[in-house]
Amino acid sequence: MTTYLLIAVGGALGTLCRFGLGLLLAPVSQELPWGTIVINVLGSFVIGFFGTLTLASGRYPVSETTRLFVMVGICGGFTTFSSFALQTLDLLRTDAIVRGCLNVAISVALCLCAVAAGHAIAARLNGGAAQIAQAQLEEEA
Repeated sequence: MTTYLLIAVGGALGTLCRFGLGLLLAPVSQELPWGTIVINVLGSFVIGFFGTLTLASGRYPVSETTRLFVMVGICGGFTTFSSFALQTLDLLRTDAIVRGCLNVAISVALCLCAVAAGHAIAARLNGGAAQIAQAQLEEEA
């Protein structure tokens, strides 16, 4: 039961951080939803970095509960794939096809780069770790 509570608290923290950062970036999100893009890229970096850095077999292990708190709770509450999908649909529905496609391309490319960068940096710090997730639950974050 404690693990579920910690994941819920992590999700709440991630959600609050997402809301605050979204508000902060609202002024620059007129043409493209840059707030959502930045949130998803940052969340991708964090899950790649933390997931690799804290492996049980690495130099900086943490408990599985802590990994779930950060990777499923905080990252799950912070990243905004559903918002990304809605904003993309809105762009496409309003005949902003190029901007909708740009949103998809930018978001996917930057998030993949961010998770790879987070993993690469943490792998170097963690003695060359090759994996990020240790459990199926972590991969579903």
